[in-house]
Amino acid sequence: MKILSNENKFKTLRITDKDYPANLKHIYDPPATVYLKGELILEDNIAIAIVGSRRATPYGLKNAKSLAFELAARGITVVSGLARGIDSAAHRGALEAKGRTIAVLGSGLNVIYPHENERLAEEIAKSGAVISEFQQDVGPQRYHFPRRNRIISGLSLGVVVVEAAQKSGALITANCALEQGREVFALPGKIDSWTSRGTHDLIKQGAKLVESIEDIIEELEPLNLQKKG
Repeated sequence: MKILSNENKFKTLRITDKDYPANLKHIYDPPATVYLKGELILEDNIAIAIVGSRRATPYGLKNAKSLAFELAARGITVVSGLARGIDSAAHRGALEAKGRTIAVLGSGLNVIYPHENERLAEEIAKSGAVISEFQQDVGPQRYHFPRRNRIISGLSLGVVVVEAAQKSGALITANCALEQGREVFALPGKIDSWTSRGTHDLIKQGAKLVESIEDIIEELEPLNLQKKG
């Protein structure tokens, strides 16, 4: 499971460094140190996270990829967690738009999980960044992922949930976003699909329903995102 070649050395950012991500610095419990492969740039402060089910349907994969493509094409960085399913589709959509994307790991940078996303991680590092708060050789553990999720939302101005069961990890990310004062969006799905239950619950609780990226742009209009990209 070793990956991420050392052609460019891993970088370490401490919270006291001027290049530490501004959005992340201002959450309740920011990581004191993050490790990254790739580059973080000022424009990454305008970022939206897209997260969802690992066992996504074709409907969810298509829409996650499309939303990410359109956001990235508008100059908005797409953040996700490199997981199977929705996360992978979101990263790939941003890459296809030749935009910026950031992957946040629940393991160290030398241990990509899941294994099949090693090549995707390499591509992301060339067009954005792969980051983690865990040291390079730390493997994935169940309790790492809720911590990872707070970083996904912490890097972002808002979180879009695309397909989620009622106990999905994506809902943890949405809760982190609420605690951090970030916007929460949800893509509706089929009423008889288990992957719609979590997203529909979010909408019932006040999450912004998303049918297109205009719903995201409109909600964040005070930040003048329309003028970015």
